[in-house]
Amino acid sequence: MRSDIDGLMKGGLEDWLAGQADMRESAKKQATSRWVWCAAIMLPVLAFVWFSPAAQTPIAPIVSLGGVVGGWWWGYRPISAATQAIKVGINTAIAESYGLAYAAEVEPGPEFEAARTYGLLPGFDRSAFEDRWHGTLEGHSFDLYKAHLEEQRGSGKNRRWVTVFHGPIIRMGFGRRFHSTTLLERAGKHRKWMGLGGASDHVSFEGHRLDRVDQVHPAFGDTFALYSDDQVEARVLVHPSYIEHLLRLEDAFDARELRALFTGGEVIIAIEAGDLFESGGMDAADDRENASRAARQFGALAGLALAINQNERGRVLKEGPTSTVEL
Repeated sequence: MRSDIDGLMKGGLEDWLAGQADMRESAKKQATSRWVWCAAIMLPVLAFVWFSPAAQTPIAPIVSLGGVVGGWWWGYRPISAATQAIKVGINTAIAESYGLAYAAEVEPGPEFEAARTYGLLPGFDRSAFEDRWHGTLEGHSFDLYKAHLEEQRGSGKNRRWVTVFHGPIIRMGFGRRFHSTTLLERAGKHRKWMGLGGASDHVSFEGHRLDRVDQVHPAFGDTFALYSDDQVEARVLVHPSYIEHLLRLEDAFDARELRALFTGGEVIIAIEAGDLFESGGMDAADDRENASRAARQFGALAGLALAINQNERGRVLKEGPTSTVEL
């Protein structure tokens, strides 16, 4: 994938970023002022607490920790807001270069529930979503956003939140008609009882049974498992020649696992990966690098998602004024 960062910057992003200098400087000054005020207020309070009878009780460390954390959070808020504003500006410019829209806040749609129902996502107790890119891409309806899912574990004082999924969820209109439901996942996820006897011959989700689809290409079965309620259509939808594209989509983001669901005329993809699209920052010298990295990340995801979509057996993004994907 090659991203034309020069075209992106000259297309108006560079001038917009230059105009944010006063906003950045104001945020830094406001943060410094807040921290100074916090220090001026907290130091006498903490001195009183630690040199009073309260020092012998749990009150002292609780007040100290709460004061430090609260003061830091209050002071950092202007910087956080400025960083978010820069990120939104950069990511909006990247989205527009593809003819898409970008929104920092996300309300997940039916694709998220489908991903949960068919096991693309693990169980969780709380969720957060951000960075939505949506619109029409190469003639396909397109929606991509990040999900952060957490599960509460332990009990009592040992209760803690653990991340169980962090990465993008992609929904695309598919490049050909189909009526089946087909699940693609890493080989070995669904095993027979006690892990014996290889992969399960079928899986069920809320009463919907999907049977294992045998693939003629041996390399496919070693890497991915395919389940469907229509054996013939599943082989047409998921052709072994797309193994390379699937693996590249994982490798592009050092992803731990990719899962895809073909249902209702759409393909839904969930990829466990690290932080993506974090293009905001307070140092103007880093703007170009941050924008270039976010553009590469999005371009790779969008391009490779299209490549496995099988519109004309894997069309890729056409070369545009600011970006292209080479596969």
